[in-house]
Amino acid sequence: MDAGIDELRLLADPTRARILQLVLSSDQSRSTVTALAGALGLTQPTLSHHVRVLHDAGLLARLPEGRRVWYSVPDGHVDLVAALLPTSDSAGATDTLDRIIDDLGARFSGTFNRDTVERYVVETDALLQAQGVSRQRSSKVAGFAADRLTALAHEALADDDRPEVLFVCVQNAGRSQLAAAILRHLAGDRIRVRTAGSAPADAVRGVVVTALDEIGVPLGGEFPKPLTDEVVRAADVVVTMGCGDACPVYPSKVYLDWPIDDPAGLPLSAVRVIRDDIDARVRDLLATLT
Repeated sequence: MDAGIDELRLLADPTRARILQLVLSSDQSRSTVTALAGALGLTQPTLSHHVRVLHDAGLLARLPEGRRVWYSVPDGHVDLVAALLPTSDSAGATDTLDRIIDDLGARFSGTFNRDTVERYVVETDALLQAQGVSRQRSSKVAGFAADRLTALAHEALADDDRPEVLFVCVQNAGRSQLAAAILRHLAGDRIRVRTAGSAPADAVRGVVVTALDEIGVPLGGEFPKPLTDEVVRAADVVVTMGCGDACPVYPSKVYLDWPIDDPAGLPLSAVRVIRDDIDARVRDLLATLT
């Protein structure tokens, strides 16, 4: 079974996802069929069926102890299962947002008041929720909200004269991620680089990550993000690839449109051609900026 793919299909069933959540959150990270059936309001035969499916997939380990049988997530699968499970209960999600607001409030103290930080964090969470982001959403909310607040503060940072480049494509899962990763790799801290999508996908395409890895360029923790006004206003150069009409136009900015094929659905051989075209364009852009 391919790690993460078939498991994700199994966890699309909300009952199975909830079983694993209950096991991971229970005392000693284990539970019994009886306890799980009671917590979920299911009959034991129904619960046993789901547990058997998860056990056969390697997502639950069976641990007999006298007359009782415990089930737990195997050590080698804990990280994978935690990553695949959707965000937990709303109360926990609220606590996490409060912590993000507190942390970013301290980080941007002296630049923004807490109300501004809270507004951007809550709005960012709503944007990613509408986008369908569930895996690791809290960390993505924190990163994206911080990025938006940094962009908002860009004009106030008079001592930061680094140029800022924004790459925009439709899904922010292919062309813009290729361009941004290559520019970050080449420029380092000399240039601020951001990406966005007019209709962002849920994840960067695997073939894009592979194409970047082939030339030694890391993607890092990047993920598709929606196009927001403050990142456009903060940019000195806006590069669009197939979505120029979706990007608002502000004076005193350089707008470039790169006519590049969308790698969606293309084989790696075709994505390599797109990658190399973008690489050449990025190097030319970098020469003009530095």
